[in-house]
Amino acid sequence: MQGRLIVFEGVEGCGKTTQIARSQTWLLESGLLAQLKTQSQISHLVVTREPGGTELCQAIRQLLLHPTGQEAMQNRTELLLYAADRSQHVAGFLKPQLAKGALVLCDRFTDSTIAYQGYGRRLDRNLIDQLNQIATDGLTSDLTLWLDVAVEVGLMRAKQRGTGDRIEQATLDFHQRVQQGFTELAQAHPQRIVRIDASRSEEQVFKDIQAAIQHHLKRWQAA
Repeated sequence: MQGRLIVFEGVEGCGKTTQIARSQTWLLESGLLAQLKTQSQISHLVVTREPGGTELCQAIRQLLLHPTGQEAMQNRTELLLYAADRSQHVAGFLKPQLAKGALVLCDRFTDSTIAYQGYGRRLDRNLIDQLNQIATDGLTSDLTLWLDVAVEVGLMRAKQRGTGDRIEQATLDFHQRVQQGFTELAQAHPQRIVRIDASRSEEQVFKDIQAAIQHHLKRWQAA
């Protein structure tokens, strides 16, 4: 039995957390997960995130998003901390779960590092690719759902949640570069990345997510 990794990506305020929760509830309550279990396609469902997917990763998440003190975090330090979080997450959680046949819903993965640290921070892409390869040990998503929303809209949504984290507080130019990164990644990997128009209502967005997940589950069953 082979597990599957579904990743949710996008800029700040795109609705990932909400849509992952809705997807989890739908898969559990619709009977679809039970059907997949019966067909020996999937054993169970888990939800996780990056950064912060394990106990150790939670500490790294705190350093990245809510650091204490006045010392500014260097861009390469940020990149290396994300790589450390991913290495721990992949080896300690993702690969063991996938080996057990889990359907994994993950909030962010390698595309976020390329978009945020590559395009946003303008760090060397070759360096990022090397670090991602080391951290993932070759693991890639089976499906990435890119929740595409205008940066200004996403930041306004994020601001309504309260005080933003260190990444959310970055400049508008930074977030626009991140958005360009996701756009180019989607164009380069259409077989893996599905664009979801996240500017619409929560319900409309969820319907497209349902359709994308169902389509790929059928493809995986037929493989």
